[in-house]
This record gives sequence, structure tokens and C-alpha cells, in this order.
Amino acid sequence: MASSLLDLALNATLFIIPLIHLLLAPYSKVEESFNLQATHDILVYGVPVTNAKVQLSSTYDHFTFPGAVPRTFLGSVLLAGISQPIIALVGFAHAQFVVRALLGCFNAVSLLLFRRALDRAFGKATGRWWVALIAGQFHLAFYLTRTLPNMYSFGLTTLAAALIIPQTKYSLPDQKKSVYLLVISAAIFRSETAILLATTCLHLLISKRIGLLALIQTGIVCSFTCLVVSIPLDSYFWQTVPMWPELAGFYFNAVLGSSSEWGVSAWHFYFSSALPRVLLNPVTFGLIALAVFLPATRRQALDLTLPGLIFVAIYSIQPHKEARFIFYVIPSFTAAAALGASYLSNRATKATLYLAASAVVGLSVLACFAVSIGMLLLSSLNYPGGDAMNQLAALTSSTHDVSSNNPVRVHADVLTCMTGLTLFGQNPSGLPLAIGTPSRDILDSLPTKPLVLFDKNEDADVLLKQSFWKQFDYVLAEDPSKVIGGHWKTLGVVQGYDGIEILRPGQTRKYDEDAESGRKYHVLGRGAVVAHLREMVRRVTRGWWVGPRMSPKIFILQQVQDGAAKAAATM
Repeated sequence: MASSLLDLALNATLFIIPLIHLLLAPYSKVEESFNLQATHDILVYGVPVTNAKVQLSSTYDHFTFPGAVPRTFLGSVLLAGISQPIIALVGFAHAQFVVRALLGCFNAVSLLLFRRALDRAFGKATGRWWVALIAGQFHLAFYLTRTLPNMYSFGLTTLAAALIIPQTKYSLPDQKKSVYLLVISAAIFRSETAILLATTCLHLLISKRIGLLALIQTGIVCSFTCLVVSIPLDSYFWQTVPMWPELAGFYFNAVLGSSSEWGVSAWHFYFSSALPRVLLNPVTFGLIALAVFLPATRRQALDLTLPGLIFVAIYSIQPHKEARFIFYVIPSFTAAAALGASYLSNRATKATLYLAASAVVGLSVLACFAVSIGMLLLSSLNYPGGDAMNQLAALTSSTHDVSSNNPVRVHADVLTCMTGLTLFGQNPSGLPLAIGTPSRDILDSLPTKPLVLFDKNEDADVLLKQSFWKQFDYVLAEDPSKVIGGHWKTLGVVQGYDGIEILRPGQTRKYDEDAESGRKYHVLGRGAVVAHLREMVRRVTRGWWVGPRMSPKIFILQQVQDGAAKAAATM
């Protein structure tokens, strides 16, 4: 009974931990925006059957903000379809949370099935150590709910890895299913996983777990199926024929080398920086080495790690590198480490050395879990755009004259849009705002007032016109000096994480006041929470503080009339 409860609790952590990360860091950044905005548009505007080009181009966000390369709509269509009944039940105000939670649950299910495959192949002890090691990996839990193409692929590649976990008896249908999943990942969601597909297929061929003819047939059939699904679907949504997004992305990134515009890293970045960060626990590498060294686990450990290791090595040729591009190897690498941990714990009663080593591994898991919590708290401070949007909603509810029932017009600058402002956040009522201002009847029926309409114009020439700014009631701006038309009052500032600071007794923060006027900022949102915590801690520590440094990121400005502007200027 105790053993069953332990396994149930461990399995539950695979779902609970990502959802906790989602609750504490509910906002998203620009790289996640395509799939999130596309899901919003499908939910709100539907899929037009007639006059599709006009309706899509006038309502869907990707026609205004297409991004550097096209992405598939398949993931967004699936998320919208599955989430729609849940959103109808809980309300559209929670739609973004529901959408991201569903993606996180899909990825958590893939991890759960991976754990079950480990249990069958190597015993429950290995599966338990694997969950314990996974639970302490901050980056994986943080990204599982994020609507990146990588995280759609992650669930598929994890399921593929689960199907070919080394066992005494191999099932040809399982090998084929694994290839199916990897082909879907590469052809539809992330083209770089084609490298993982190639290394996995090569491994299956060398180990004689699948024949060449069966492999070719499987690859051709699945590739054809993927193209039949992706090209018509994405050609429709992008209104470009033919449209195969991952081929376009591969050409842009690999052939043209344009991904280098987003930064270039050293060839060894994945091995020297990314892998240590995503696996987090330094003991992991020792455990993998132990599993490879021991004759009893060597073959299994090599089967788990070699395809991923070769994938990372080949992918290191690409100059632009990000840790999330190699997330796919985390489950298998951690499984090899779990083999080593299980070997030690199974012998803990036989020798003091094994007992001590097992204790070190256990303590490292607890330490990494604590570090992961700290990293989550700091990372949650990295979304000033989402925080500003939240604070603006509270301010407009309390300061705007709702009796007129006129929409509130807001301009959001680039930083705001890049760090948390999404269509879900702009549109908590789920109204078709791109079609035009809703009718008076709809406005009267809104459960929350007033209606806030956002402008996200980035045109430098337009932003230099005073007449442009006079149309807005509020502005969310990183630099208030660029707001050049009308009279504006600063309602407050939203801060963001800016590193770790150490304050000594009597030392003040230069970030809390305006450099020119010397006035203290009225800090809103999470910055205010950190400021309150900092003051509480400094009272206890007699003035010392070691914690997140928060600096001004986004100012919330309100346009005031001429008379009120003069009064505000004297305050």
C-alpha cells in the first residue's frame, strides 16, 4: 500500500509541478506568441468557410505579426478544439490558463508513459529515481506549458523514446510507432528533430530492432500523411499555396543561416552550458557515467543516451543555439542517470560506500528542488508586460468613468508586447474585437467594464506624430519620453527582474526614484510585492538584503485634460 501511494504521489508531481509553474508565471514572451495568438483567434473568430482570405486577413493576428518564419496551425487547432468546452465552463477570462494547462498535461502524460516504460524495463526503483531527478529540473517544468513548437514536439519525442526503451523483448510495432511520432514531430512542428529521427533510426538499424525495408516503408507512409495534413491546413490559414511551414523554417534557418541574426553561440554551447543547466543536478553526469561504466547497465545506458548525444553533437553545427532546442534528450539522459542511482540505492544495505553515495544523490535531489523553486520565483518577475496589463485592468476599473460605457483605448509598446501582453489578456471577455468595436448592447452586457482596446503600432514614423498619441487614454511605455502628444500623468511603474542585489545597512536603492526629478516611483504589481518583502527582511536582518534587484521596465501613463494636466504637474 505504501509503495502504491509513493508511486501515485510521484506520478502526480509530473502534473502538479508544471501547473505550479504556470500559476506563478502565467504570462508568456514573444517567442511563444504565435501558437498562443493563433489559438485565441481560432476560439474567437472560428474557421471561416466562405470568403476565407478576407475574413482571416482582417481578424487573425498572424497577418499583422507573421513572425520571421511561418509556423503550423495544427497545434493551435487541436488546443482550441480541446479547450473550447472547458473555457465555456470556466469563462473566457481563464482561457489562456486553460490552453497552456492542457498543453502541459499532454507533456506530463508523455512523461508519465515514459516513467511506466522505465518501470517495465528496469524496475520501479529506476522509475522513482527518474521522477525525482526530473522534478528538480527547473527549465523542463517551466517550459512544459509554454506554447512553443518545441513543446509540441517534446511530447511526441518523449512518447517515441518511451516506445523504444531497451527491454529484453522488442516489439516491431512499437519501433514503427516511435518512428511515426518522430516523423510527425519533424515534418509538422520542429524540423530539427529530423536529426533525432535520423540518429534514432540508425540506432534501431544497428541494433537490429527494425529492418531497413520496414523503416523505409514506415518513414514514407508517415511523411506522406504528415504532408497531406500540414500542407492543406497551413495553406488555408496562411492563404499561401503551397505552404509547408517546417520546410520554410528549415530553409530560413539552416540553408540561409538567418537564425544567426538572433545570436551565435560557440560550438560547445550545448555540452558546456545548455545540458548542465537543463539537467541542473551536477550528480546527473556522474550517475550517467556510472551507468555506462557498469557492465550490468552499460548496454541500456548507451541505448538511452547515444541517439540523443549524436543529435546534440550534430545540431551543435547550427550557429544559433538555445537550450530549449535540445529539450528532447532530457527524459532519456535522466533515465540513464536513474539507472545509476537505482544501482546505488539497491546496494545501500550492503556497504557503507553505497549508502553514502545514495544519500548524496538523495540530498542533491532535494537541493535541486529548492534551487528550482528559487529559479521559478525569480523567473516569475521577468514578465513586466503581463504584469502591466494586469495593473492597468485594475486601474481602469477604479479610475475610468464606466457610466459613459466608452471603450478605453491603450497603446502598448514593444517591450510590453514582448513580455506578457497577449490577445487572451487583451480580450478577457472573448469578444471578436478585430471585427470592430462591439455594439452598445454587447458593451452593456459585459460582466467587467470598461472594455479596453489595445493598439500595438510599431511604425517609427507614426510614433513620432503627436496626433497619434492624443487618441489614447492610457499608454504602457518603457520610455515615457517617447510619448510626445497630449498631457500625461504617470500612474505607476511596473518593475522587472534585473539580477541579484546586495544591500548593506543604510544603503538605499537607486532604482526606486527618477534620476532627473528625484521623485520616488509609485511601484505597482510584483515589484511592489518584492519591495514589501525586502523591507520586511531588512527590518529583521538590520538592513541587510540579498535578493532580486527590480528595475523600472514599463510606465503606466494616463492622458489628462489641460486643466487636470496643470494640477498634475504641480503635484
